[in-house]
Amino acid sequence: MNAALEQEAEQASRRRPFGFSLFWRTFFLIGLLLLGSSIGWYQLFRTLEYEPRVIDNARQVASLVNLSRAALIHSDAIARISLIKTLADQEKVRILPHEPGDKFDLFTQTELERRMSGELIARLGPGTVVAGSVNGETGLWVGFSIEGDSYWLLMDRSRIGALLGGGAWLLWLATLGALSLLGAAALARLINQPLRKLSVAAARVREGDYQERLDENARAREIREVNVGFNRMAGQLSKIERDRAEMLAGISHDLRTPLARLRLETEMSVPDPEARELMAADIAQVDTIIEKFLDYARPDHADLQVLPLADLARACAQPFMAREDMQVQIDIAPELRVVGDEIELSRVLGNLLENARRYGRTPGTEITRVRMAATVREQTVTLRVRDHGPGVPPELLANLTRPFYRGDSARTAATGTGLGLAIVAKVVHNMGGVLEFGNSPSGGLMALIRLPLAVEQPAPPGRRKKR
Repeated sequence: MNAALEQEAEQASRRRPFGFSLFWRTFFLIGLLLLGSSIGWYQLFRTLEYEPRVIDNARQVASLVNLSRAALIHSDAIARISLIKTLADQEKVRILPHEPGDKFDLFTQTELERRMSGELIARLGPGTVVAGSVNGETGLWVGFSIEGDSYWLLMDRSRIGALLGGGAWLLWLATLGALSLLGAAALARLINQPLRKLSVAAARVREGDYQERLDENARAREIREVNVGFNRMAGQLSKIERDRAEMLAGISHDLRTPLARLRLETEMSVPDPEARELMAADIAQVDTIIEKFLDYARPDHADLQVLPLADLARACAQPFMAREDMQVQIDIAPELRVVGDEIELSRVLGNLLENARRYGRTPGTEITRVRMAATVREQTVTLRVRDHGPGVPPELLANLTRPFYRGDSARTAATGTGLGLAIVAKVVHNMGGVLEFGNSPSGGLMALIRLPLAVEQPAPPGRRKKR
């Protein structure tokens, strides 16, 4: 059942469309909110503070130009030279003649510069020229005329640099944006960390580990209630699992005693040898079924160690190779070693060989031919156990590891419990491996067992090396 549920979950995950994790979704949403808020504040600042100050600054420049022009008009030649020198020394304003060959660039690079130029032209007259540089010298140049003569009034851009330069406020805006994004990341992590822990704990519970416990003293009331509910659920599931295992083990154990009495009574009280043999076979079959129940109810524990795969496979196949109706071929390198539980892996191989003996006979013969081979790839050993029988319909492959499942018509006459392959899947999972079933292209059912490759040296004889 666990294998079927895992496969259904994997198929659902494959159908699930691509999307961001909750952390990134929260981060992007908070970042967009902060970005929109910053843009809104910037537009508000431009509307209520920035543009009015630019216009006011333009009015001051126009007033300075008008005052300079009026002073020059009403002063004689000697006083005019003194006035120009005083403006240059005290006000940092230079008045220069406007020559016909002067090369200048208009003060219209940005929207605010155009606004300021338009305001100056509106106040000083249509013939006014506002330039950002003249003959390669930068500044705020305002061209005007006095009694038919053209002049330039040059002011330092520092008068308006705080408003039109943009470097300072852009730096502040970038800094605040970066700090806001860092704060959004911290906030998203703080929000999603409990959900991440819950996801990890749920995955462990799905794998059968009910010992994971979440913090029941979390500060957030909602998170605390979810954690408490999850812990109670995990505890209940653990109790149900223990009760199930104890029930199966108790029932199976209690049935052994009456079976032993029935076997003895059969041997002593049934005179017909054929009937006695059939009854003894039935009792043996019931005993086998009970053994399967005990195997399935056994706790999920594996004593992992380094195992020689070829020797283990030969030992498991030896009883089957001695039968006249079965042929087993083993193609496994002698030096190949895996990490697993010796007893459990032997039970896995025995169940697979027994399953092949029952259902994998070669069509047209009474002989079952099985091939066991192993390959290594990326620190993983893949063991293939393949028969040459009729195989299994593809739509039923996912159900083979379901407990008590016997699907096709060829198996309905079987007298087993339907737990053999379910036990195999459970044991392989406990050893950290993966079990898959498929049909061979040339016919027959093929089981693939993937186990970790043992990279260290094998333990000395007579000692069990644990991993």
